[in-house]
Amino acid sequence: MGGGMALLFAENGIQVSLKDPSSETMDEVLRKAREEPHIADGMIRKFTRDDELCASLGTPKVFVFSLPHGTVGDGVLESLLPYLEKGDIIIDAGNEHWANTQRRQGKCYTRGVRYVGMGVSGGYQAARAGPSMCPGGDDESLDLVLPLLRKVAAKDKNGTPCVAKAGTGGAGHYVKMVHNGIEHGMMSAISEAFDLMKKGLGMSDDEIGDVFEAWNKDGELRGTFLIWIGADICRAKDSSRNNERVLDTVEDKVVQDITGEEGTGIWSNEQAITHHIPAPTLTSAHYLRLASADRAQRLRAQKTMGGDGFPPQKLDVSAGQKKEFVEFLHQAVYAACLAAYTQGLNLIERANRANHWNVDFAAVLQIWRAGCIIQADYIAELLQPILAQHKALDSINLLFQPSVMAELRPRHPALRDVVVKAVAADHVVPALSASLEYLKYQTGAELPTAFYEAELDYFGAHMYDRKGEEGTGAPTEGKYHFEWKPARSSKA
Repeated sequence: MGGGMALLFAENGIQVSLKDPSSETMDEVLRKAREEPHIADGMIRKFTRDDELCASLGTPKVFVFSLPHGTVGDGVLESLLPYLEKGDIIIDAGNEHWANTQRRQGKCYTRGVRYVGMGVSGGYQAARAGPSMCPGGDDESLDLVLPLLRKVAAKDKNGTPCVAKAGTGGAGHYVKMVHNGIEHGMMSAISEAFDLMKKGLGMSDDEIGDVFEAWNKDGELRGTFLIWIGADICRAKDSSRNNERVLDTVEDKVVQDITGEEGTGIWSNEQAITHHIPAPTLTSAHYLRLASADRAQRLRAQKTMGGDGFPPQKLDVSAGQKKEFVEFLHQAVYAACLAAYTQGLNLIERANRANHWNVDFAAVLQIWRAGCIIQADYIAELLQPILAQHKALDSINLLFQPSVMAELRPRHPALRDVVVKAVAADHVVPALSASLEYLKYQTGAELPTAFYEAELDYFGAHMYDRKGEEGTGAPTEGKYHFEWKPARSSKA
């Protein structure tokens, strides 16, 4: 990511001073710069010492970090501080934890150094071509860096840069963290759909690629990044391996959460629990990733069980129903993606209120319009008029919005039919099924929790509300306790 962004800045006429622990990594960036016709000689220079790096920069000095999350950023900041002056700017463009960002902002503030926490999305290709950028910090610092960032950010179809003020403090990294949680939910739903078509309907990779291409071209999943790259993945062949289909060689093992490469998915789920926000599409997708990572454990459990576990079977779909089922699947994936967006935005709203970040939700949506992994044109167009007036709303919860519910309600039958058929044939569909349950229990006035509450009161005297009483809707403790079984001495 850092190398790609260095080339991107240089290509846009911005002098870049490069520093990395690996001299080989910097040499590779310089080699690529020499091969780029749009990058003038000398636009990127490499440095190995902090004093020389800082001396090469103008005033104010502007640093763009592209670092692993955690303590690495603290070490880099500590080594730079002796050379920093009042007004210098640090833009942390890594996937850093928002609390670390706020801590560093506080440390830099006392020295007059500006620290902007900026989530960057789109992967290494977007880092080179123009990523989506989500900066957070004080208003004055953001005003200073936005002209620079607008030059290199991704542009939507109207030419508007996909970078804007997300909010104060650690809001930029928090919003990017939730972006990645939404991303995981969407990826799981789409991957589950692929498996249902491949193993459940017996479709070829090329046929599935055609479906994804059609979904991306028109309808509710129009302009969805993860759908259009899905079509490419289905069709990709490796010419160096006798034109072998690449997807056929990919093991079912997602390890990024375990290896420490990515913390955002973990943090977004932790934050959902901390802020009491139901986010089952995101959470179920994360559990699937965790199970996927430890393939050896899965194989050992399968061997212990005997046989081959519960392999997916053909779906109960006749040849004449196949086209209709694929359309149901289209609607189900859309519902899951919209549910993921809803859950993520609800989480940002709750954290925003707790941390007083003054998040601009219209700006957040603009940041997500292009260059990022969760780009979804149809969904963005649906949400734009809602989030444009977010300051006038008492809540941005999309489940309170008639236009969103008009999209979700008619998709319920398709989502239910897909999940029923998938479960009956032992397919793994955690994000799709979790999205179905979410729609049911988030719009349900009668949940199977009255019995749950009674049991809590039985053994713990946790109190309960009585049906029909006014003012009991808020998440507050009940007023009543019933002595289901009076406590007595064991010697009585």
